[in-house]
Amino acid sequence: MNAPLDVSLFARAAKPITSYRKYWAARFGTAPFLPMSRAEMDRLGWDSCDVIIVTGDAYVDHPSFGMAVIGRALEAQGFRVGIIAQPDWQSADPFKALGKPNLFFGVTAGNMDSMINRYTADRKIRSDDAYTPGDVGGKRPDRASLVYSQRCREAYPEVPIVMGGIEGSLRRIAHYDYWQDKVRRSILVDAKCDLLLYGNAERAIVEIAHRLAAREPVQQITDVRGTAFIQRSSPEGWFEIDSTEVDRPGRVDEHINPYLTVSEQAQAQGGTCSKDQAADGAQQPLVFVRGASRRPPPREHTVIRLPSYDQVKSDPVLYAHANRVLHLETNPGNARALVQAHGDRDVWINPPPIPLTTAEMDHVFGLPYARSPHPTYADENGSHDGATRIPAWEMIRFSVNIMRGCFGGCTFCSITEHEGRIIQSRSEESVIREIEEIRDKVTGFTGVISDLGGPTANMYRIGCKSPEIEAACRKPSCVYPGICSNLNTDHGPLVKMYRRARSLKGIKKILIGSGLRYDLAVQSPEYVKELVQHHVGGYLKIAPEHTEAGPLSKMMKPGIGSYERFKQMFEKYSAEAGKKQYLIPYFIAAHPGTSDEDMMNLAVWLKRNGFRADQVQTFYPSPMATATAMYHSGRNTLRKVRREGSEEDRVDIVRGERRRRLHKAFLRYHDPNNWPLLREALKALGRADLIGNGKHHLIPAFQPVTDGSYQSARRTNSTPSGNGAKPGRGKLLTQHTGLPPRVTGAAKPARKRG
Repeated sequence: MNAPLDVSLFARAAKPITSYRKYWAARFGTAPFLPMSRAEMDRLGWDSCDVIIVTGDAYVDHPSFGMAVIGRALEAQGFRVGIIAQPDWQSADPFKALGKPNLFFGVTAGNMDSMINRYTADRKIRSDDAYTPGDVGGKRPDRASLVYSQRCREAYPEVPIVMGGIEGSLRRIAHYDYWQDKVRRSILVDAKCDLLLYGNAERAIVEIAHRLAAREPVQQITDVRGTAFIQRSSPEGWFEIDSTEVDRPGRVDEHINPYLTVSEQAQAQGGTCSKDQAADGAQQPLVFVRGASRRPPPREHTVIRLPSYDQVKSDPVLYAHANRVLHLETNPGNARALVQAHGDRDVWINPPPIPLTTAEMDHVFGLPYARSPHPTYADENGSHDGATRIPAWEMIRFSVNIMRGCFGGCTFCSITEHEGRIIQSRSEESVIREIEEIRDKVTGFTGVISDLGGPTANMYRIGCKSPEIEAACRKPSCVYPGICSNLNTDHGPLVKMYRRARSLKGIKKILIGSGLRYDLAVQSPEYVKELVQHHVGGYLKIAPEHTEAGPLSKMMKPGIGSYERFKQMFEKYSAEAGKKQYLIPYFIAAHPGTSDEDMMNLAVWLKRNGFRADQVQTFYPSPMATATAMYHSGRNTLRKVRREGSEEDRVDIVRGERRRRLHKAFLRYHDPNNWPLLREALKALGRADLIGNGKHHLIPAFQPVTDGSYQSARRTNSTPSGNGAKPGRGKLLTQHTGLPPRVTGAAKPARKRG
């Protein structure tokens, strides 16, 4: 039975974003594109902007781009919103291009963290940028949010600055910075912005805009969920829990187990629960017999003090502890505020934002997006498909986002930390309307929807069966170590939407390009059959990430057995449909908790199953991720952090260029360039039996002459050979070169010579 939409206890408590009285500037109507110049403002009849959004991405007016979503959401409230995209940050002048905003600057680095956008996992600078016209790199600075905020302050010192986006989200507290290999301060302190919005920010930004429009000083806006700010001291009326140390005895207030009944809760606490009826038949209130002085204060007036910046920057154990506390306080239903000292100032972090309801999601995705890059990026033919094309837009041009959030909790991923684990789903009608709009209005549409998904393809309308349990639960994942018994795993609504979408007139194919949670999918054979027989274009990418229990337990990913079960279903339904289709599994090298032996066993599994990985994904420590805390501290933050922990509390960390290179080499065991390194490692591991010229050996004993070249599916990640030779047209294979190449028609068969 499918749970009804929007039954969450905390979702009903929030003010709907559509309930505000519109700002007076709504009389100007809707802009075809949010203006990027004074000339465009003049054509719209504007003398000024109420809000100016500064972004590190090119402006694409599409619901997959953050600046467009926030800009259109504010426009729907009646505000005039301008865009300054990828400004030259060498001076403050480009930040004055649209004049002084009446309310505030909104600053974001873009859809990606600027450091991850600019650098590879090996800290090498990239020459490309998928969010820039022409795929040109170097159009944004390192730590773009920080730099843009400082330039906005320089341009107009008195204008409030509100930072948002994933870059600010992941840096809201003191965080480990992989690129400098040190702990940096909260970005709030360095950027000197007034407010930081973390997570999906529509609800917060709408409230803040209206309050600033009502002339409320930005310094007084300290009660909005999903925001962080700096203050000198804790306000009155708040109870502070000191969590600045580990292994220190003190008062412990247990969290109520959401799986217990009311009477069981009382019994577990040594009390009683009374439901006796009074003589007149009226029910008596519940009474817990326990010392009243030990009752914890209300959560809405409780703040947890984390170890200070000065503590965590020099003490990896305290850093791990602070990271664990932060991740335990991420459920909007029960999270408490956090505070962390930075010198004589406190960075105060309010509880996470209340997720959007389905009606609000429909509103946000139904706004009048042009679904195209701004005309200023067009080439001489007015097109965005040539030299000025924006690869990130190309990728999502014909895709539809059906939901937000992820309850998977993978420790290396930032989705849960940014969007939360509560799934926010659109209605089926809203999704179908967007597909029809793409069909009818988007230039170049050929009848194929490239994706119908989100952070995870198959979490649409899936959530906790009980609103009470959902609001009280503190588990970091609903599907690890196994699928929670309280999780509704019904894929019925998603199957129904897939079938309706593919039956629309003018729609030839609906592909699913988002990542698939296959351990969840196998709970619904009907879903797997629908997916495999109608929504796979020959190849389906999934991410087991590893085969060994050690690294998988640190990733919070299921065992390889779940992959094998899904693979059996995939092959069964492909055969029933008479289709030759292939699974493309992705794996991570050098993840915390991965030993050299683990990588060797993974390489053996790949060889046995006929996979040859072309692209290799190496663990990339993004700020604030749980796996990054493991990487920095060497402690398992999925467990209670102790000063003197056991062996189970410690994590094997893959550091240093040589060891990271070895782990990548195991994934590319078939590359002759890696064979000398692998032979040395296999001998050290006592597995010289894997060296030989038979099919059962991992690598051969002989060494051919190699030129050191490496051809990646991503051109700019390739290492050219000494003679600069390139593969012939049509010779580039898929992600895994052990599979047949996709037939594209690009290559013509060679003519026979007579």
